[in-house]
Amino acid sequence: MANPNDPSLHSWIDIAPTSDFPIQNLPFGVFETELRGPRLGVAIGDYVLDLYAVAQFGFFEDLELGPKMPKIFRRRSLNQFIALGRPAWRAVRQRVSELLRHDNGALRSDEVMRECLLRQSEVRMLRPVKPHNYTDFYSSIEHATNVGMMFRDPANALLPNWRHIPIGYHGRASSIVVSGTPVQRPNGQRKAPDAAAPTFGPSQQLDFELEMAFVVGRGTQLGDTVPVQNAEDYIFGLVLFNDWSARDIQSWEYVPLGPFLGKSFGSSVSPWVVTLDALEPFRVAGPVQEPEPLLYLRQLDKHNFDITLEVAIQPEAGAETTVSRSNFGLMYWSMAQQLAHQASNGCNLEVGDLYASGTISGPTPDSLGSMLELAWRGTRPLPLEDGTERTFLLDGDTVTMRGFCEKDGIRIGFGEVTGKVLPATQL
Repeated sequence: MANPNDPSLHSWIDIAPTSDFPIQNLPFGVFETELRGPRLGVAIGDYVLDLYAVAQFGFFEDLELGPKMPKIFRRRSLNQFIALGRPAWRAVRQRVSELLRHDNGALRSDEVMRECLLRQSEVRMLRPVKPHNYTDFYSSIEHATNVGMMFRDPANALLPNWRHIPIGYHGRASSIVVSGTPVQRPNGQRKAPDAAAPTFGPSQQLDFELEMAFVVGRGTQLGDTVPVQNAEDYIFGLVLFNDWSARDIQSWEYVPLGPFLGKSFGSSVSPWVVTLDALEPFRVAGPVQEPEPLLYLRQLDKHNFDITLEVAIQPEAGAETTVSRSNFGLMYWSMAQQLAHQASNGCNLEVGDLYASGTISGPTPDSLGSMLELAWRGTRPLPLEDGTERTFLLDGDTVTMRGFCEKDGIRIGFGEVTGKVLPATQL
C-alpha cells in the first residue's frame, strides 16, 4: 500500500504545479450545489471529489466506517466524519489517493466522473466544521513583544507569565464564518487617549490577524487531561484563520478581563481542512524555549510545521497588494503544547472545536501579521498598489490570506480565506 504522501505519486487529473491541491494533499471540506445538498468532499486540483457519490458507487464498502456510511458523507459539517476517529480518516484518505492515481481507472468512466467530480468554481463551500467551542491563543513571541512595546513598557514587553504559559482566551464560536462571507464593521465603545469619556460608534481601527487554527479530532470527558506527547492524536487538521479585530474597541475594554466585543463580531476560516497526516513531511523544530517549560508542557521531537503564509489587501476598485509574508513554523508555543495546556485543568475537548494560533508575526517588517504592527499603531501608513495608504482597514477592502508548504518538489496548500469589509450598521 503506497504512502499517500509519496512525492512520486501523480494523478490522472491534470493538476498545475502551483496548485494547492495535489494528490499528496487531499484535504477535507463541505460543499453544496443547487442540485445537491451539503456533501463532504476532497479537493484535488481544480476539482472537488464528492465523497457521498463515491460511497454510492461502493468504493468505501470494505472500509470500517460504521453503519451510517454512506450517509456520513451527506452532512453540513465534518464533525460526524471526524468523530469516526483517526483510523477512518486515514482509510478514506488512503482510498481516495488510490482512486485518483494515474494508474487507476475506477473513477474514469463518464458516468462515475460526472457524479463524483465537480469543478471547485461550480460549488459553494460551507464552513467545514461546527465548533461548539473556540479558543484563541497568543503564541507568537514576535507579536506579543510588538504589542507589549506599543502598549506597555518597551524594555519589558513580555508579561512575566508569557514564556511559561500558552496564553489564550475563550472566543465566540457562533461568529466564525467560512471564507467569502463579508464581515461587517462593528460598532462599539472606544475612548481616545485625550478624551474625558468614551463614545459609541463604528470602529475606526478595524484590523486582520493572520492566524492558523487546528480542528479537534477526538473528544475527552470533563476532568480528563491530555499529555503533551499525545496531544497531536487529538488533532484532525489545520485551516487558515483570520481573527478580525477592532483595535479601538479592544484597547478600551480588554483591561481587566481581556478581549470581548472587539473580537467577537467575526472570524473567518478557510473551507479546506488539511490533515496532520498530509503535513507530516513539513515538520520543523520550533524556537528554543527559555526557560524550559514545566514538565507537563515539555515536548520532544518536532511539533511545528513549515507553512508559508501571505496576506493581501485589495481595495474596492484597486489591485491586490501583498502586505505580509510570515511562517507558521515561527510559533513559540506549538499546537501540542496549546492543547495540553487547555486540557491540563480537566477542561473537556469536543470534536470539531477550533483552536487558533494567535497572530503569526515574524522578525522582519514584512512578516508582521496585523495592521496594528505593519503600520505600527497608525504611525507608519502602509502603501498599496493603487497609490492609497492604510493604517487600518477601510470599508470595501478585501483581505485574503493564503498558506502553503513546499518540499521535494511538492506543494501542499490550504487555498485561501477571504473576507470583504462592509460598513457598520447605522444606529
